Amino acid sequence: MQVLKFGGTSVGSIENMVSVRHIIDSPQPKIVVLSAMSGTTNALVAIAAAAREGDVATAHKTRGELQSRYDDVIEQLFTDKHIKSLVIGYVDEVFAEVERITVEKEITLQMEEAIVAQGELLSTFIFCHFLQQEGLSAALLPALEFMRIDKDNEPDQFYIRQNLDRVIENAGQHTIYITQGFICRNYSGEISNLQRGGSDYTATIVGAAIESSEVQIWTDIDGFHNNDPRFVEETKAIGALCYDEAAELAYFGAKILHPQTVQPLREARIPLRLKNTMEPDASGTVITHRSQGEGIKAIAAKDGITALKIKSSKMLLAHGFLSKVFDVFARYETSIDMITTSEIAVSLTIDDTSNLDAILTELVQFSQVVVDDKQSIICLVGNAVNRHPDTHKLFQVLQDVQVRMISFGGSDHNISILVATEDKKRALSLLQEYMFATPVA
Repeated sequence: MQVLKFGGTSVGSIENMVSVRHIIDSPQPKIVVLSAMSGTTNALVAIAAAAREGDVATAHKTRGELQSRYDDVIEQLFTDKHIKSLVIGYVDEVFAEVERITVEKEITLQMEEAIVAQGELLSTFIFCHFLQQEGLSAALLPALEFMRIDKDNEPDQFYIRQNLDRVIENAGQHTIYITQGFICRNYSGEISNLQRGGSDYTATIVGAAIESSEVQIWTDIDGFHNNDPRFVEETKAIGALCYDEAAELAYFGAKILHPQTVQPLREARIPLRLKNTMEPDASGTVITHRSQGEGIKAIAAKDGITALKIKSSKMLLAHGFLSKVFDVFARYETSIDMITTSEIAVSLTIDDTSNLDAILTELVQFSQVVVDDKQSIICLVGNAVNRHPDTHKLFQVLQDVQVRMISFGGSDHNISILVATEDKKRALSLLQEYMFATPVA
């Protein structure tokens, strides 16, 4: 059995829904994981935020606008009167529940989570009934009946496997099973989620649980590109990557894939294929445990980075200095992306500044700290990049762009450089030219 995930854009219009229907219409049994229709999650987050602030009027207005959009989709998508009536009834119930929550006197986090979860519940109900109208054998697998995270917000693999098997068996034999991405329950049984981009994660968790032959993630781009097509022209899709290469690219800014996605498939060695809903015949990118070739294969960039240069208030051989620095970040559960060290100083980067003031308060007790915000990490990924004879080309960019930090040698798959965000686009273009346009001598 295969697992196929389609993002919000893929089910964001009537035309795209029809395209997805044709893509999945094959005899091979499959589980299809869907995101919310594009724009829905943002609208639901806005509704929840307005309700939390007591702005019932804004919440009501946004809810009405969103429901109107769904009414239009239903009107165009359904021709079978009986099925159309069922879908209208369900959608009305969902939005009535959202409205009920928004007028509560006190909005809890659990209520907000329940509001945001409705996007996936809506898209899967609508799409599953559309498939049934079109004569396909399809059934819903409610993700809230099998997808659960533990106290550490990690997937409860044993629970998921056990209950997914049960839910599939209860659904009966079908060619297509539709389930929700992103949403889950926490260890207390309350509605929660896998955070933004979590539908990718849902698909690979499900793929690992059923020992799928392959997991496919369908989006609006034909796989990983060798650079960011939003900023660089003439990028090309990469045919193959290994799990480590894909994970590095996803973490450091390649938006096509959620950073945690590859982990459930790595141990089981289940292939992950990235495909384009708009161009289904394009080969896309396949991700496996095998690394093909060496040298730099792709470049990604991650914005919103803050750099800290932390200098010991003591002179040389300050015993335990690095340990004290790392203890501060650990206490505030703030991850470090890049790090470079000298005898009495360390430079590092973070992307979560929610506890930065508290961190600085502790650091200045034993060090001098300089903070640079509005930075970007540019990540160059490939197998054995730090040993490949062509890697020296990337350093030619140093003559044209001011580089704040370089991380080289910490990973066989990644070389990272830190630049000011205002220099990012130029740096990406120069690296594209150096790495992929200039012929190797």
